[in-house]
Amino acid sequence: MRVLLQHPRRETEIKGPKTVGQLLKRLELLPEAVLVLRGDELITEDEALKEEDTIEIRPVISGG
Repeated sequence: MRVLLQHPRRETEIKGPKTVGQLLKRLELLPEAVLVLRGDELITEDEALKEEDTIEIRPVISGG
């Protein structure tokens, strides 16, 4: 699957299928620190991903 990461912006290919949780573990990312999107849809850790999916991972940014 194609994975687009933001901050810093980069792109990588990961073999699937995997769950979102497995993908984040493979990329060494904390689930509570990122948002995972497939298209315009926010998806959760237990969501199944397919080889043909394009996934975008954005950091959670908070401030006041």
